[in-house]
Amino acid sequence: MTPRIIKTIHEMQTESNRIQTSGKTIGFVPTMGFLHEGHLGLIRIARKQADVVVLSIYVNPTQFGPNEDLAKYPRDFEWDAKLAAQEGVDIIFYPTDEEMYPQGFVTTVRVDQLTEGLCGASRPGHFDGVTTICAKIFNVVKPNFAIFGQKDAQQALVIRQMVRDLNLDLEIVIAPIVREADGLAMSSRNVYLSPDERQDALALRQSLQLAESIIQQSERNTSVVLQKMREFIESKSTTKIDYVEIVDAESLQPIAELSGKVLIALAVFVGKTRLIDNVLIEPPS
Repeated sequence: MTPRIIKTIHEMQTESNRIQTSGKTIGFVPTMGFLHEGHLGLIRIARKQADVVVLSIYVNPTQFGPNEDLAKYPRDFEWDAKLAAQEGVDIIFYPTDEEMYPQGFVTTVRVDQLTEGLCGASRPGHFDGVTTICAKIFNVVKPNFAIFGQKDAQQALVIRQMVRDLNLDLEIVIAPIVREADGLAMSSRNVYLSPDERQDALALRQSLQLAESIIQQSERNTSVVLQKMREFIESKSTTKIDYVEIVDAESLQPIAELSGKVLIALAVFVGKTRLIDNVLIEPPS
């Protein structure tokens, strides 16, 4: 089945209203395109749970900083549409910048606190762009539920908070990280890596596994765990740490002693490519 491609807000809202009026449910997967197995896993979850699956493909300019990779972010709509068809996507919402941010647009949706650390600290304004575009697209697609990946753990929590705070009528589903066979978290940016960088990129997942091992051995001082992780990552020739943090899994606040459910999250430049990864753990008592 070939997905219907919708490019305007008016047409998408009209179709969403028709679907909802008919009593059918909409499952939504928001993406920036250049689809990989991680995205396809989200689509499959939506396909199992919803009557109609909507996929958005939009590289949102407001979540990129002035020195980030907006211009070269990988794009291949024909490839994306082919994969979407294979996975049973019903509608692809594929708007332009002019459609989403018309002349005179001045509104921003901001979530405080959860956006202050981790990627929010190193990418100022990033999450304002994410929450603004998600709020807009949720109001266009009108899904019953939207699926986000755990790889972007902070983003998923921020969106969930926004939906709760603004009383948006949808459920946020957070799906597990999808990895390559060697453990590297799937990302559209992986295509930037040279062969040597691709090998060094494995240090992200390996450092998380190292942390888990240290914690299982009863280490509860986060500074000790973080130091071991940093040393391991920095031993690779092409890596440069943006951040490595251990935070509370819900508040995302840094913690000194490990207890309860925690998120170990990191962002690392491998060559010029910034990659992220994380793991949720609950240390044994």
